[in-house]
Amino acid sequence: MLNLLNDLKAEFGFTSLFISHDLSVIRYISDRILVMRKGLIEESGTPDSIYRNPKSAYTRKLLESVPKLMA
Repeated sequence: MLNLLNDLKAEFGFTSLFISHDLSVIRYISDRILVMRKGLIEESGTPDSIYRNPKSAYTRKLLESVPKLMA
């Protein structure tokens, strides 16, 4: 499903609003991320900027909760 959405986005310039608590999915499918807390925007940016340099403590906590793959 996620691959299909990415294909549609690439082929047709498809735009969507994708809401999820799974930040690994959000990173995969998004060009831009808004992190919300209690209905307010905590932080926004590209997936790389959010993952590499989260500005808010709330975003850092969310990122820490993403399971890590073992090598």
